[in-house]
Amino acid sequence: MRYLSLTKKIDNASQGYVNSPIIFENNHRLDFVEVKNTDTKPKIKYRYHYMNEAQVMIFHYDNAPHHVEIATFPHHKHEVDDIKESLEPTLEQVLLEIAEKQRNLKP
Repeated sequence: MRYLSLTKKIDNASQGYVNSPIIFENNHRLDFVEVKNTDTKPKIKYRYHYMNEAQVMIFHYDNAPHHVEIATFPHHKHEVDDIKESLEPTLEQVLLEIAEKQRNLKP
C-alpha cells in the first residue's frame, strides 16, 4: 500500500460512515465508502470501486438500488462489461480479491 487517507464521521450514537482512497504500490486504487448503523448488521450503503493506474474500473461493488433484475438486489458487482449477482462484501473480502488480482498481474 502506498497511500491511505481515512475519513470517518459519526452522525449519532449508532450511525456513521468511513471513506477512503487506498493507492497500492502499482498505482491501482480502491475508493470505498461504508455507511453503517451499529443497530443493524447490513451496511446502509456501501461502494468499493477498484481501478487500475489509468483509473479505469476493474470492478465495483455497491448496493445502489438500480439493478432490480439481479437476484441479489440491491447488492451487485460491476465488472468491465458485466453486472453480476453479489452478496454484501466486507472490506476484508474486497482487499483479498484485490490481492489475488494483483498477484495474477505479476510476471
